[in-house]
Amino acid sequence: MENNISIPELFGSHVFNEEVMKKRLPKDVAASLLETIDAGSELDAGIADTVASVMKEWAIELGATHYTHWFQPLNGVTAEKHESFLVPTGSGKGIMEFSGKELIRGEPDASSFPSGGLRATFEARGYTSWDPASYAFVKDGSLYIPTVFCSYTGDSLDSKTPLLRSIAAINREALRITKLFGIDAKRVLTYVGPEQEYFLIDEKDYKKRLDLYYCGRTLFGAPAVKGQELDDHYFGALRPRVSAFMSELDRELWTLGICAKTKHNETAPAQHELAPVYTSANTAIDQNLLTMELMKKIAPKYGMECLLSEKPFSGINGSGKHNNWSIGTDTGINLLKPGKSPENNKQFLLVLAAVLKAVDDYQDLLRISASSAGNDRRLGGNEAPPTIISVFLGEELEAIVNAIADGTPYEKHDTQFMSLGIDTVAAIKKDKTDRNRTSPFAFTGNKFEFRMVGSSQNCALANIVINTAVAKSFADFADVLEKADDFDAALDTLLAATFKEHRRIIFSGNSYSKDWETEAKERGLLCLRTAPDAFARFADKKNVELFKKFGVMSENEMFSRREILFENYRKVIAIEARTMIEMTLRDIIPAVCAYIGDLANTLQAKTMMEGVDTSVEKDLIAKLSTLESRIYSAVHDLKVEETAVFGIEDEERRCYFERDRVIPAMDALRIAVDAAEGLTARSYWPMPTYGDLTFRV
Repeated sequence: MENNISIPELFGSHVFNEEVMKKRLPKDVAASLLETIDAGSELDAGIADTVASVMKEWAIELGATHYTHWFQPLNGVTAEKHESFLVPTGSGKGIMEFSGKELIRGEPDASSFPSGGLRATFEARGYTSWDPASYAFVKDGSLYIPTVFCSYTGDSLDSKTPLLRSIAAINREALRITKLFGIDAKRVLTYVGPEQEYFLIDEKDYKKRLDLYYCGRTLFGAPAVKGQELDDHYFGALRPRVSAFMSELDRELWTLGICAKTKHNETAPAQHELAPVYTSANTAIDQNLLTMELMKKIAPKYGMECLLSEKPFSGINGSGKHNNWSIGTDTGINLLKPGKSPENNKQFLLVLAAVLKAVDDYQDLLRISASSAGNDRRLGGNEAPPTIISVFLGEELEAIVNAIADGTPYEKHDTQFMSLGIDTVAAIKKDKTDRNRTSPFAFTGNKFEFRMVGSSQNCALANIVINTAVAKSFADFADVLEKADDFDAALDTLLAATFKEHRRIIFSGNSYSKDWETEAKERGLLCLRTAPDAFARFADKKNVELFKKFGVMSENEMFSRREILFENYRKVIAIEARTMIEMTLRDIIPAVCAYIGDLANTLQAKTMMEGVDTSVEKDLIAKLSTLESRIYSAVHDLKVEETAVFGIEDEERRCYFERDRVIPAMDALRIAVDAAEGLTARSYWPMPTYGDLTFRV
């Protein structure tokens, strides 16, 4: 990449964006395509060949030789099959061709992607279809075309299809609301800004640990003597290797039109964060998946490995993907902007009420959208939100909601400022929507931040849930307000009733406390402690009705995803269990045994010396021998439990068995191994320690 190109010139230079379309496409074709993108209307198939030809020539100029339909199968990552532009002419020569048919539709083999029973193995064919709303781009010598992915029977096999459907649903219902307030809008969009947390560790250390290599997280590891106690890593100076990695990442992202805005060290040692500028939900999710891919690709150039696991290290902060969500019109109005007097901003209050109702009514779906085996180990501590869904509004908005619900006057408080006592430094305005770091769903000024999503997850499902649930709120509200004789009176009544019914979801205290868990149960809120508890509710009647009503997912598509969620959880735990067994038997027990043997040799030699104290060797041998026996017994127990899983045919029951029997056996083995690590000489321990991993970069 040319480093002498200015940032404005670099930004979006590999993206077939609006500017490129207007510059290269015939005027009428560009207008038709942009209308499709802006209005979300159906693509005019008659322009496909022209668009494909121009797109091909543009991509070839940027070094592309292939094209690929880039999609999001239900395995949490992206997929791509590359086809060459080259076509033989029959005279020993070749030409570069790309047709409208090839642009619009592809036929990849769907047999090896998760389907949850939506297709049989013999029905292997799948279809990809171009999503014009997400710009094509050139990367690594190929033209990438964002697409949806469906089965031979037309069922969606991806995350993008239901996302696009949810975007259409909330647009349709939100326009009913904006019309009632006299807002002249043709389209309402949801905007997302996913903050991505990640760890960077030394690549050599990564390759020395099977758990990191196979599972993306450590399965063993005694705490380092120093962790995050001193809070010295957060916002600290970037180390040279990390800074170089971040600089290249920024440039790669900017080239692809991804506006990476903020980068900094996070709380835990070796942890970092990247935050982009908000964009439309569809584009934001595509861009986040690209960001994760590039992080993994670029890190090894600097001798590092990027860990996207939610909890790669026990005892320190895990990584999330804070899903900042907002909603606005195509005319630039943010529907979640409170204004200077939010108590009088009825349009804002109605949208706020819609979000509160959506979160309260569909707590289970929100919990599911952030549930995974990895996130189970993150949620509930070290700045990660708990598993109970609640909403934080801030003091001012909560007071307004309560006043409206109770029918009492709202006492507005003047804006407060903090004086720092320094003449040259201006007083700081106190933020009335300041963040509660333990809240899962917090209003942070013009937007909501859903903080439960895990760092490795595709955040499409979270946005599918939010979009569809809020669309349901809008539809319910519009049904009432559209037929009201007195709009203002009906609106006031609706706001009061909605806030009164759903304010149980609002909580501004410490979400980690035991008292909150008790109070949440008393309020009737759900407490879904683990991912399987949540998965079981995915296809509940009310949830099926929600997605069917708005055309987001069919009942078959929901049950398939339910099965895939269970299956993925079970497979992740199984891989981790097998990895622990292999590491224990082939690396850890031999290392402990070797150290005990050398201690025994030292003891024997010292015994031959008159008057020499041998108590240290005896004590260490006794303790390590006891731990060695515990480790061997624990690994045997784990093998028994993991083998027993295969006797269970039902996928859901297998999942619960992994949670209730295999994970406790894994934890028991880890406790014994970590204790042995603390007593074994460093030169004998077969893998890098937590201190090595988190402080070596």
